This record gives sequence, structure tokens and C-alpha cells, in this order.
Amino acid sequence: MEFGVMVEPQLGGSYDDLLAIALAAEQAGFTSLARSDHYLAGEKSVPATEALTTLGGLARETSAIKLAVLVTPITFRHPAVIAKTAATLDEMSGGRFELGVGTGWMESEHRVFGIDLPQMRMRFSMLFETLAYVHAAFGRTSGGYVGRHFRLEDIEVLPRPAGMMPIVVGGTGMKRTPALAGRFADEYNMFACDAETLAARLEVMTSTATELGRDRAAIKISVMSSAVIGEDEAEYRELLGAAAAARNKDPDEVAATWSERRILHGTYEQAAEQIAAYGAEGVDRVYIQHFDPLGELRTEDFTRQLRGLGG
Repeated sequence: MEFGVMVEPQLGGSYDDLLAIALAAEQAGFTSLARSDHYLAGEKSVPATEALTTLGGLARETSAIKLAVLVTPITFRHPAVIAKTAATLDEMSGGRFELGVGTGWMESEHRVFGIDLPQMRMRFSMLFETLAYVHAAFGRTSGGYVGRHFRLEDIEVLPRPAGMMPIVVGGTGMKRTPALAGRFADEYNMFACDAETLAARLEVMTSTATELGRDRAAIKISVMSSAVIGEDEAEYRELLGAAAAARNKDPDEVAATWSERRILHGTYEQAAEQIAAYGAEGVDRVYIQHFDPLGELRTEDFTRQLRGLGG
């Protein structure tokens, strides 16, 4: 099992905060660092850095950890910009960049910044074409690309990723998203979910991949989950109590919700068992997701966290 750190800079934080997290995650031994690509925290405007620009900085200031965007909305950038930026980040990072793309969903950031947010059906059509365009730009397919929304002439787009830069398809859908992952993705990313939902998504992804002659085993599966973990039961109950008080709910009710949603929680031993269950169901990478302003993350806990989870 691989372990990554997932952060949400739209909740607040500077580039220096993000760099400190990346360096701490790298030193702790995490495989990857991923960040979201949003302009707002819902309706709230806080210091929110631009995703791909900051990943370019991290590419030069880290040396081993993989760097991913999970995920960039196709509404923000033309696929030519996505492909060019991704290839540049691949070069800047020495092949450590991973490109995640999705439909986009946050209405408020599109409305505030004047960015069109088409209906979902249209966004999925645009996502399909963006993925096909990027494949053509990277030389994975030949002949350029001509679609309803985008077109690329049959030229050699340079620079290209030095190797097979991972393309990640992420989202919560049950049919169209896993089908796109089966067709285009090197990694399929989703939020933590129950075993039945995970199995249903993987069935769609596998069916599509098989129909196209792709090797299902070549597609990495990753999930993102918050983590409320204590060294022992007493520390966990303290963390649970604080979370319940913040929600004005009973601790047992909160714990039941975490169990239902498969949020990592309990002692490290219990969380390791939860991760092992994900592994048995086909998950290859677990991202520990942090919904905190970057400056409030306790990076000194990263090493303990990774060790406790079996990384």
C-alpha cells in the first residue's frame, strides 16, 4: 500500500505553508503529496494559492515525493494549457508530476470568478475530450484529435513527458467517471466509500478497460480519507469528543458516521486494519486528507502517522 498526503489550500495558507508540508511529507516517507485546485472555500474568500503554479515551485524544492493535482477542473483551462503545463511540470520535477482531471463542481467559484459551469452532461463530454486531447498531445495516440469542443492538429507536441506520466481521473460518479477511468486513466481516484460502492465503481472501470483491451491491473486505485487516529484508545476518545463537540453531536453518533463513510478512525492498529480492508478490495494508494488551513497542520505528526499506519 502506498500512502499520500492530500491538502486543501483553498481553506487558507501560503506557498511557504505548502512547501513545509511537502518537505515534511517527503522526509516522513510518504509516496506522494496532492493538492486540490479550487479558488474559494465555498462562499468564503481566503488566501488560496493557484494549484499548478505552486506545484511548479514544489517540483524544484523537493526531490523524491510525487506531486499531484487532485483534480483540476476542465472548466478552468483549455486542454492545450493543461497538456502544456503538465508536460512542463513533468520536466521541472524530473518525472514526479501526476495529472488529475475532473469535471469541476463548485458553483460558487465559477460564479464569483465568471467562469462558465455547463450542465453536468456537457462537462462530462468536455472531460472525455480533454482526456482524449491530452492523450494525443502526449503521443499516446496518433493523428491529433478532433472533437465537438476541442481539436488538436496532427503535430508532435513538445515537450512531452519523459516517461508515462500518470493521468488520474477522479470523481464520485458511479457510471461515467469509472468508465472514463477505464478508458483513459493510469489512476482512478475517489473519496472514501463503502465496500459496495467501491466494488460497483471498479466493476464499471474494469468492464470498460477490458472492452478496450487495457490491462485492469495497470490502473492504480486510490482513495482519499480524513484520519482521526490516536496512539491509544484514550487519545482517540479525546479526539472523537472534540469532533463531536464541534458538531454538537453525540460521540458515538459521530463514530458511527465515520464507520459508515469508512473514514479512518480509532487507534493506529484499528486504522491499519481499515487500510488493509481497502487493500483487499483493490485499493493501491490511500491519501490522508486534511481539511485544515495549511498553517494549522501538525507536520511533526507525519512520521508517527505513517509508521502507525504501516507505511
